Amino acid sequence: MFQDISTVFWRDWVVLKQRMKTFIFSRMVTPVLYLVAFGWGLGRNVQVEGGSYLDFIVPGILALNSMNISFNSVGSPLNMSRLYHKTLEEYLVAPISPVAFVLGKILSGTMRGLISSAIIIVLSYLFGARFHVNIQFALIVTLNCMAFSGLGFVAAMLINSHEDMGNFSTYVLLPMSFLCATFFNISKLPTVVRTIIELLPLTHCTYALRAIGA
Repeated sequence: MFQDISTVFWRDWVVLKQRMKTFIFSRMVTPVLYLVAFGWGLGRNVQVEGGSYLDFIVPGILALNSMNISFNSVGSPLNMSRLYHKTLEEYLVAPISPVAFVLGKILSGTMRGLISSAIIIVLSYLFGARFHVNIQFALIVTLNCMAFSGLGFVAAMLINSHEDMGNFSTYVLLPMSFLCATFFNISKLPTVVRTIIELLPLTHCTYALRAIGA
């Protein structure tokens, strides 16, 4: 089982290594925009929970970025492979158990999410953010990456068009990116709205990262 998982994971790692520079630079664009616009632009004049707004939003940016990267690293390529390129059959006919294939893909998405998260942490420190990174912090980020890599796998297997994959991201991931306590404190929202937001998984990741990193 472990060898099968490592085979699937290693294949994706080899592909990523060949595109590592492109991957790193492409993953820097959105965080830099967030940090400049919200951290430097808005953040210089805003205090949240007794601290700077930059320190407040960095855990939220980490949460939403690890969610999006992990989901899209698994969901979109696998959906394209299944529906259009028809290369998923290569795994189905290979002597690899389905469970190993699933776990290998989830670990691959988790790896990409963690690399992207590490980039954001470095950028945040360069922008002047002050927060603590420890084992608990890393564990929360890892679990978030694994959860949304798994969601990406499920979506890729169930959704039958690439357009609908985009719609899923629009209707599910995009609202979580902006509503799950990532950029603002949800405590002052109406009770019904706050209750719905607190049911979403990304909210708890944001809360945990903010509490541990403070």
